[in-house]
Amino acid sequence: MFTITKEVYFCYGHRLMNHGGKCRNLHGHSVKAAISITHDTLDNQGMVCDFSDVKECVETYVNKHLDHNFLLHKDDPIIPALIQNNERFLVLDEHPTAEVLSKMIFTHLQASGFQVTEVALWETASACASYREV
Repeated sequence: MFTITKEVYFCYGHRLMNHGGKCRNLHGHSVKAAISITHDTLDNQGMVCDFSDVKECVETYVNKHLDHNFLLHKDDPIIPALIQNNERFLVLDEHPTAEVLSKMIFTHLQASGFQVTEVALWETASACASYREV
């Protein structure tokens, strides 16, 4: 079994409305996403896949939906103010945690044909959440 991992970096803002700590406040993160792709065999170039293909797929999705965007739960009361001020934001059915974002990226890669095994999202230098299917 062969595995490659590609890192991409982006920024987003969010808040966790029901959080008991300071994450309930509006704040932002500069994050690293580590994407792992696995395959039993190598292609005719001796690769699992080209790192640049992974990068392009992830960055296209991230730039459209996540990077420099404000991610909010669908019940967040700040949404009308953002609409009124023509601000960019993305409404999620789930709370915008690192766990949820890692699953969103995973699902996009999988739907794009990659044999993704794990997406880990580093919200800080010492805190990481990941998603993989069993």
